Amino acid sequence: MAEANKVVVSILDYGAGNVRSLVNAIKSRGYEIVFISTAADISSAKVIVFPGVGIFGQAMQSLKSKGWTAELRKYIQADRPFFGICIGMQSLFQGSVESPDVEGLGIIPGNVTRFDSKTTEGTMVRVPQMGWNGVSPIKESIVLEATKPHDGVYFVHSFCAKPTVENREWILTLTDYGEQRFISMIQKGNVVGTQFHPEKSGVVGLDILDAFLKKSGLVSGGEGSGLPVPDLSTYPSTKLAKRVVACLDVRSNDAGDLVVTKGDQYDCREATEAAQEGSKGEIRNLGKPVGVCKQYYDQGADEIVFLNITSFKKGVIEDLPMLKVLELSSENVFVPLTVGGGIRDYTDAEGKVWSALDVASQYFRAGADKVSIGSDAVYAVEEYLAAGGVAKCTSCLELISKHYGAQAVVVSVDPKRVYVDSPEAAPKGVFVGRLRVEEGEHGPSGELFCWWQVTVKGGRETRDLDAITLARVSEVLGAGEIMLNCIDMDGQCKGYDIPLLRAVQDAVTVPVIASSGAGKAAHFSEVFEATDVSAALAAGMFHRGEVKISEVKDHMRSVGIPTRS
Repeated sequence: MAEANKVVVSILDYGAGNVRSLVNAIKSRGYEIVFISTAADISSAKVIVFPGVGIFGQAMQSLKSKGWTAELRKYIQADRPFFGICIGMQSLFQGSVESPDVEGLGIIPGNVTRFDSKTTEGTMVRVPQMGWNGVSPIKESIVLEATKPHDGVYFVHSFCAKPTVENREWILTLTDYGEQRFISMIQKGNVVGTQFHPEKSGVVGLDILDAFLKKSGLVSGGEGSGLPVPDLSTYPSTKLAKRVVACLDVRSNDAGDLVVTKGDQYDCREATEAAQEGSKGEIRNLGKPVGVCKQYYDQGADEIVFLNITSFKKGVIEDLPMLKVLELSSENVFVPLTVGGGIRDYTDAEGKVWSALDVASQYFRAGADKVSIGSDAVYAVEEYLAAGGVAKCTSCLELISKHYGAQAVVVSVDPKRVYVDSPEAAPKGVFVGRLRVEEGEHGPSGELFCWWQVTVKGGRETRDLDAITLARVSEVLGAGEIMLNCIDMDGQCKGYDIPLLRAVQDAVTVPVIASSGAGKAAHFSEVFEATDVSAALAAGMFHRGEVKISEVKDHMRSVGIPTRS
């Protein structure tokens, strides 16, 4: 319920991505929400928040088709309270290289550009930037009153606005990614924008939103615009943190209730005496999804992943409990939520055909920020390779990426090791890795090499494809991130598959999440020190209470790994 004397917030929802989380974030601070549906609503609004999820051109064309562009430009030029998020901030510029034929609102001079994927020294910069970074203020602002120097906020973007002489008066904060310094916040009077997502930045982001809404309309046109500064390079630099991700495998137990579970090499049933005699053991029950999700948020998880591992039995549209889990979780959890399972074309019980894009949209509208695609990504890559490297743009991976942006699409890779005596003994064309012999690693018959064979259907079926090729082609088809599992390591608590992670990170330019094998805090520091992965994921060790997320992050900080507080 809205609190007395608080402004009513108008949301400019152009129809893409997860707006629910922003609504929940604003409501959590006691504000009432209304949605803009006409140009007249823009004119009469007290304060507008423009959430940006998706692609620049799609957002601007949607505003134009609704007849909102002129009224929104007039509203902002009058210095009325406006808060643009990500694409919402980018829309204020004249245009973007993401959609070169589409005009922006033209409030701020200059164009939005893409991150360079290499530094001047030739080292790789993974694009999109995905994770928690800092902001370096170049002037004071009421919006930043509650923030501290080392607070982190959540970014997920491939495109950014660079500081120039022409846009300098708009710059509020700067952020660094690789060698590139970009504008992370703008403010001039009552007009504010963030490249990051405050609704996904925990308490820090909520405080920024609240500070703006409390003072909306009370800032004069000149106040907060700042004086021109001679050299923006003099301001402190920031650094992207490594992410700690908690994963919740969610499935129905034998009674039909959704529970968090955990497999041992993808087997989620207890190894009971009855199971050994031929009966099925019970599904491991490690808690209720919504409660476990909130618990991990409170412990400091940088991101939370839901994997709906029984979605293959029915479609997402019919799976109302899983959608409800997302809706309820997003009410109190203000970090990114990824969901996977069942993102495919299917026909429901009534004969209605649903596209994978329809399914993804349901997940986004329920509170997901990213969707994870598994088996269907494998089929898309196989089709691409069979066509001689020609993309048909008909797979769910391609369609979702085109509609919502690559940053919203994660490809989950489920390979298993195939041990060989030498690289020549492996199938032609697959990548063969050398095991970490110095760490005592070898195959069951003393093999020193292996390749990683891709599986589908939850690891139950192998394909004639290796994991490195799958990851590489998935990026070509539109994946913005790779979640790299390994069936051999799953549930073993002996650490991540370092040779696999090294091979994939060298094959792609997008961020990679290490998954499968973590059993202690030191496994996180090991994988971050031995590879260039952007994030590391764990499940069982957190579910069983053996190690808390806060303990993992304390350990990472103690060995000098950039970590969000």
